[in-house]
Amino acid sequence: MEADHTRQRLAEEQERLETLRKEYAGLREVSEDDGMQELSSNDQHQADVGTETFEREKDFSILDEIEGELADIEHAMRRLDDGTYGTCEACGKAIPDERLEVMPATRFCLDDQALAEREARTPAANGE
Repeated sequence: MEADHTRQRLAEEQERLETLRKEYAGLREVSEDDGMQELSSNDQHQADVGTETFEREKDFSILDEIEGELADIEHAMRRLDDGTYGTCEACGKAIPDERLEVMPATRFCLDDQALAEREARTPAANGE
């Protein structure tokens, strides 16, 4: 895959994610301000408090996911600069261009990605 094309795709995705991060960060600030005012009210129904808490946690979760994707893009750009982009970080084999086209910030080949996802789902990996 051509480095200039890849860098452009990564930059476009980074810009899209930065826009989303700003939107969610703004929502989080508004949500916290509104939520704190309502939470201090004695006539607030418990279900409303629960809904507000859920929505705030959902926003935090989405924001964390966006920030993780941004970190992956920055990592991919560093790999482009040092010449290691397009190789699996686990096994060192080349990642197919088709996979890189769909997921330009990917770090693993399909086999190692599947292995990493399986390990993340096992209770031992989660300390349970």
